[in-house]
Amino acid sequence: MKNYPYDAPIMSTDNRIATQMNIEYAKAKMPADLPRAERLVVEESIKQLLKDNNAVLVAHYYVDPFIQDLALATGGCVGDSLEMARFGQAHSAQTLVVAGVRFMGESAKILSMEKTVLMPDLEAECSLDLGCPADEFSAFCDAHPERTVVVYANTSAAVKARADWVVTSSVGIDIVRHLHAQGEPIIWGPDRHLGKYIARETGADMLLWQGSCMVHNEFKATELEQLKAEYPTAKVLVHPESPDSVVALADVVGSTSKLLQSTYEMDADTFIVATDLGILHEMQKRSPNKRFLAAPTAGESASCKSCAFCPWMAMNALQGIEQCLINNSGEVLMTPELAAAARKPLQRMLDFAESQKQRVAASGDIVKDRQLFANVGAA
Repeated sequence: MKNYPYDAPIMSTDNRIATQMNIEYAKAKMPADLPRAERLVVEESIKQLLKDNNAVLVAHYYVDPFIQDLALATGGCVGDSLEMARFGQAHSAQTLVVAGVRFMGESAKILSMEKTVLMPDLEAECSLDLGCPADEFSAFCDAHPERTVVVYANTSAAVKARADWVVTSSVGIDIVRHLHAQGEPIIWGPDRHLGKYIARETGADMLLWQGSCMVHNEFKATELEQLKAEYPTAKVLVHPESPDSVVALADVVGSTSKLLQSTYEMDADTFIVATDLGILHEMQKRSPNKRFLAAPTAGESASCKSCAFCPWMAMNALQGIEQCLINNSGEVLMTPELAAAARKPLQRMLDFAESQKQRVAASGDIVKDRQLFANVGAA
């Protein structure tokens, strides 16, 4: 593995300041919890509006548990970003309501240009997306024209359009290993931790963009070791967007879908989970007799010991879903040219995953991570 720790440009000062301001703005926009009686009224209203508008609700694992449950109760889905997009693509509904962050709405639109895609709040962003402006990333790629451009799904449509491949954390290792076997050097963006993990696993020559997820970047190895000592039989589940010192302590490293899968397939009764707190809801639903602990994001002296949540995901509210259906607001718009350019590397990934699935089926090999091919999920 060649190591390029800071060859990629750190985002510009202006962009870094803008991102921090956006984080504070997202925290200020996080809605207050509704009283139970009011929440039930809004949920019933949404159910009727979905029917009236020939719409389906798709939600990410990291949004409010009430929204996750409502999506499932109304025939929608809860999943990773591309699982959401592919579900919407296959569904007969003409309108998709995407509860997640902006790049997820864009992914849904890329695969379903003929449909209306609405979001409860179009200002729900992602630190990986914000930290990888299309113009700066494109200039970085132009400076290394000999390299194949591979980008994580947690990016804007414009960044996807600049890429040769779009990958997810489920299938990223296999695609990079495939490219490495063909002797192709790679530009990877935007998450440096995931890129470093994949480079280490594959031995590929990867030049890394220096982005990170504000949630996963905050997990702390020292505090995680202390929590492991307190619960010595617990299994540690870590998303590879986390720092490598945290990844090194994991019993399982993988995508959100893989971590979820591990909780009901492993014999352990206690799990320490290093990813967004939103996934704990689904984990607990599937394994009600097991214990799930949030991995620590700060030391003892900090005001927040385990604050592993995305403020942009928290901007999704039941009231926002209701209003976008009433007013047809929060629509994700995209030119056909941009959608076509972004769809090309995305479809390349989907075709690769399908070919791998067929190869494994033909050979009779056992796939340890069934979710690798069942759900080509992202975050």
